[in-house]
Amino acid sequence: MDDKRTFLAIALAIAVLLAWTPLAEHMGWIQPQQRPAATQEATPAPAPAAQTAVAPASSLPVFTPSAGTDVKVETPLYSAVIYSGGGILRSFTLKHYDETIKADSPKVNLISPEASQTAPLGLTVNGQPSWSTGQWSFQGSDLNLKAGEQGSLTFTGIVDGVRVTRVISFNADNYLLSENILVGSADQAPRTVRLGFTVAATPFSNGKYDPTRLAWDANESFKEETSASTLAEKGIIEQGVFNWAGVMSNYFMNVTAPADPNNLTLKGRVQGDVWRLALERPDLLTPSNGGEVPVAVNWWFGPKDRTMLATAPDHLSQAVNFGMFSIIARPLLTILAFFHSFVGNWGIAILMLTFCIRVVFWPLSQKSFKSMEQMKKLQPMMKKLREKHKDDKEALNKEMMQLYKTYKVNPAGGCLPIVVQIPVFIGLYQALLNSIELRHASFIEYLPFTHITWLADLSAADPFYITPLLMGASMFLQQRLTPAAGDPTQQKVMMFMPVIFTVMFINFPAGLVIYWLCNNILSIGQQWWMLRKA
Repeated sequence: MDDKRTFLAIALAIAVLLAWTPLAEHMGWIQPQQRPAATQEATPAPAPAAQTAVAPASSLPVFTPSAGTDVKVETPLYSAVIYSGGGILRSFTLKHYDETIKADSPKVNLISPEASQTAPLGLTVNGQPSWSTGQWSFQGSDLNLKAGEQGSLTFTGIVDGVRVTRVISFNADNYLLSENILVGSADQAPRTVRLGFTVAATPFSNGKYDPTRLAWDANESFKEETSASTLAEKGIIEQGVFNWAGVMSNYFMNVTAPADPNNLTLKGRVQGDVWRLALERPDLLTPSNGGEVPVAVNWWFGPKDRTMLATAPDHLSQAVNFGMFSIIARPLLTILAFFHSFVGNWGIAILMLTFCIRVVFWPLSQKSFKSMEQMKKLQPMMKKLREKHKDDKEALNKEMMQLYKTYKVNPAGGCLPIVVQIPVFIGLYQALLNSIELRHASFIEYLPFTHITWLADLSAADPFYITPLLMGASMFLQQRLTPAAGDPTQQKVMMFMPVIFTVMFINFPAGLVIYWLCNNILSIGQQWWMLRKA
């Protein structure tokens, strides 16, 4: 009898326990148990970058996927559309930049319909595209930010068994997008996760001097690949320290910049007409107690505005690259901007800068002219020496050097100013070519006495080739005023220089041609003055 009572008591206890849990859940006395991992999701709240947020599994809300929808973000600078199914960009339209100089020109859209299909602002999880393989939800509404305001959007999802929360923040005063990502295991078991950040764009322009390229900062060193054929056939894969990487032109860029730049893998390729790039960070380990690992990344979709980029993180200012002569280009651009602040016309500012450069090189030009005049006086003696030693080059060179020494003439003196000006020319070329301020900046908008558009865009070529032809004519006149070289071969080469330069400059940006034309005119004036003085 005692055994029967014991068995009965045990059975009643088990029945009470089985009935208690659903009753208590129904009455709200205890929290419900976790559902299967495929339907769980992390709390959409960002954690500090230096800490791991550990949340008990019982505190996580139920994840319910929702149908993808377009979310709009409006700021004074841009209008963006983001697809909630992964938080990828549909479009990113810049409100202050037109595609062309025509009155009815559309605004620049950095994310074309073709590029939007390849998930710019995308996140890959263990190599899987989160936007197409994961389930996502979004709670919130469109953002409409006024000047000085900030706002954020939160997207939650489960991708390849990984819980992902994306909190993307927007600032109305610049083009920087800051993102905090929380990564956890959907089944609460430790899991290694490899994240990738993707950007994409179709060519921003078709200009010869404004190529689209993949570019990246490799340990504070600017690198780029401009060959579409190379990227289409082979692509690029590199590992190392990358502060940022993306697709850019001279004036615009779509880039990603992970907060931790170490041990990243860069992958780039051109597919069809779309330039694509991704940065993958090394594996991270999720906690086993349902906690989350924070990951931070920044994005820049916008113009290469030097003022805004100067205060941006992750060395983004280095995206405005002036090449090996940047030490010259940057000061020249600063002076150019200073002149523009007074005159309000970039063409006139270029003329003022050219005048200042000419003043700096005035002493060198004088020495060059004097050297050429001295060489001209030595021509009769040099001619006799050539006739005397026409069959003995060694003796001729020895006699020539003695002649230069006797009359204290430097045969290279006439070339020195040209050699010194080459770095300045290249530096200014890079400054004018990579300055967003000169894009669509006008000098003389219409041909005189007409309504025909002329120099309305200093970043584009002269549509009627007037300035390149004038530049070639000025070079020819400058040669006529310059003492002729003694070497007949050198004389013939110099005769073709105006033609060579005219052909070379025919499609150069008008701003650069104006600089060279103005420089030639000032040189002609200086030579004419020195000839009269002589």
